[in-house]
Amino acid sequence: MRLRHRDGSTVHLGYCTNVHPAEDLAGIVAQFDTYAVPIRERLGVPTLGLGLWLAAPVAAGLAADRVAVLRLRSELAARGLEVVTLNGFPYQAFQAPVVKHAVYYPDWSAPQRLHYTLNLAEVLAQLLPDDARRGSISTLPLAWRTPWDEITRLRCQANVNALGEGLSELERRSGRTVRVAFEPEPGCVIESTTQAATLLAGVDPERMGVCVDLAHLACAWEEPREAVARLDAAGVPIVKVQVSAALESADPRAEREVLRGYVEPRFLHQTRARSGLATDDLDEALSTPDDGPWRVHYHVPLHAEPMPPLRATTDVLRDGLDAVIGGTEARCDHLDVETYTWNVLPEERRPSTPGELAAGIAAELAYARDLLTTLGLTDTVEAHR
Repeated sequence: MRLRHRDGSTVHLGYCTNVHPAEDLAGIVAQFDTYAVPIRERLGVPTLGLGLWLAAPVAAGLAADRVAVLRLRSELAARGLEVVTLNGFPYQAFQAPVVKHAVYYPDWSAPQRLHYTLNLAEVLAQLLPDDARRGSISTLPLAWRTPWDEITRLRCQANVNALGEGLSELERRSGRTVRVAFEPEPGCVIESTTQAATLLAGVDPERMGVCVDLAHLACAWEEPREAVARLDAAGVPIVKVQVSAALESADPRAEREVLRGYVEPRFLHQTRARSGLATDDLDEALSTPDDGPWRVHYHVPLHAEPMPPLRATTDVLRDGLDAVIGGTEARCDHLDVETYTWNVLPEERRPSTPGELAAGIAAELAYARDLLTTLGLTDTVEAHR
């Protein structure tokens, strides 16, 4: 969806397809008909934005085959779909039975991460609508926090420098700007905007910046306006925002049985408390005596409350959108709803058919659109500035 900000710019709102498991081109196109088109029709919009996730082998194949990319672009256009942003965080197998720490590898110390991201940039430059100002790719925040030594740091720095050179060369060849957004996440080298402001200061702001995931921001117990001001002061642009909400427990000691319903084997659910508790998964937190409150890195549907008495961090989501979008100028123009956990929710909250999943994602997008319109954005955009 395209919305117009009061400053006259276009803000793109879509949903991230990493919730779907397909990792070949035929499966990705099939997802358009199974999910994206029904979502667009439920929303009643002429164009739906997708935050497309392409596993590394698909990205490599497309980057080497311009005809295949043009065919993919035609498949999107024929269905009223468009792509201005890609999710380049998971390398592959993101919906495998067990993901956990594997999602952080290869990290930015490895050449595979650089090659994957440049392949994505090559593809995105060709998928971008003709009237889009630029594209964006979200990626992991350098690496998981361990091991992190001087050799790893220097390798990351060299690959990030090479990324900037590659993006510059792509812009020279294609005339399209693609920016890469490092996404702070609990447990990683860059977990907070404080770390982002320090470790990313000095990157090329025309081509690199941060992806602010609002669930991750909540788990870091950061205040959105302070976080945005911190990034502004460091000269690190907000390239992309992931519109997401985390799970929150006001009294984990009393709510342990309900929280256990969210323990599952596929993804890490890093848990953070105001008191300083920091665990890499929810089951670890549940084995501690800490009485919270807790915020859990578990992306929950935006429009629906989790199992009571738990709640979602939608207050942080609202404040974050206000801080980024609500002023006289839009600090970011690419917004992506990224609830990738639909298929591992507690059984009574989990969609059982593709139609139910499409309906849930459509409801999330409607929720996000409504929040943005309350901030003064309009939901009809004829053309991109």
